[in-house]
Amino acid sequence: MIDPSAHVRLARPARDLAAAERFYVHGLGLRVLYRASAEGPGEHDLLILGWPAATWHLELVGGENLTATPSPSAEDLLVLYLDGPVDEELVRRLEEAGGTRVSQGPYWDRWGVTVADPDGYRLVLSTRSWSNAD
Repeated sequence: MIDPSAHVRLARPARDLAAAERFYVHGLGLRVLYRASAEGPGEHDLLILGWPAATWHLELVGGENLTATPSPSAEDLLVLYLDGPVDEELVRRLEEAGGTRVSQGPYWDRWGVTVADPDGYRLVLSTRSWSNAD
């Protein structure tokens, strides 16, 4: 049985780690938890982002040895449940940091704001709480 409080890592490729860092750190407010550069063949550059006390973090891989290019779809969502209104200043910062506000369809458009990151992966800032997200 897996402990429900187990930590979660979401990993995805990024074409430009500096652009991704601007979006998630300067735009969203995550922190750089770890950074590494490829040191040999078959390795890639690594950027781990999150909040120190959170039980999840985002791992972005990139660099010259990247073998999987980003291929986001409209269903590749990272949803943050804010349990309240979306701060328009936050949305503005995300856009200034390289994001693009997009429509995510009637459900998500009603319950929040969606911003695509520089690679096209979608971040949903939901006004709902996790407990009423069903």
